Amino acid sequence: MPAVLVNTFTVLAGSLIGILFRNRLKESLRKAVMKALGLCTFLIGISSAIETQNLLCVIVCMVVGTVLGELLRIDDGIEHAGDAIKAKLLRGKTGGGTMESFTEGFVSACILFCIGSMTIMGSLEAGIRHNYSIIYAKSMLDFVSSMAFGAAMGFGVTCSAAFVLVFQGALTLLAGVLGSLLSDAAVTEMSAVGGVILIGMALNMLECSRERIKVANMLPAIFLPILWTAVSSLLK
Repeated sequence: MPAVLVNTFTVLAGSLIGILFRNRLKESLRKAVMKALGLCTFLIGISSAIETQNLLCVIVCMVVGTVLGELLRIDDGIEHAGDAIKAKLLRGKTGGGTMESFTEGFVSACILFCIGSMTIMGSLEAGIRHNYSIIYAKSMLDFVSSMAFGAAMGFGVTCSAAFVLVFQGALTLLAGVLGSLLSDAAVTEMSAVGGVILIGMALNMLECSRERIKVANMLPAIFLPILWTAVSSLLK
């Protein structure tokens, strides 16, 4: 858990630093930064997704996970949480931002900082072996990313630090309890599925689709490779 607290602090501090310079950046420059971040997010997603050793597993988990997410309306829940946080803490003011930009920053940052191979592998290493090196390395990357996101998207990125604490902390604690039951294959496919979700988020940031991809509804897919590999082992 110490590493999770460090990661939370780096997101909090980095985003606040970015916000300090937000008003000094022209709108055209902020948009350019967002495009650059979108391309970087796309690269991170690709690097995780291509590690898959079982493409069918990724496809099935993405489909089933998305159906579950749509039924649970996870994306709507996260957006409403973002709206509620802004309404309560900021009373509609984000230093020039709008409710929509606040929520977009909150959702995008939550997914970027909590989804991916470093989050999964780092949490497993921390929970099982008490090795915090991956999360510490991730913290430095998140510090830089949160500065750029904070400058481009505002206070919603800062509020995502709470989600980092809850999500990554829960994953680390869960790994400590169940980590020994997870196979290397399950961890690899979980990272691959997370990479696909990051690609979807990158497409949103780059505005490549007419309708926003509800990537938060895909989150249940990350945990389905555990079930897939367990069933596969039994069948073999």
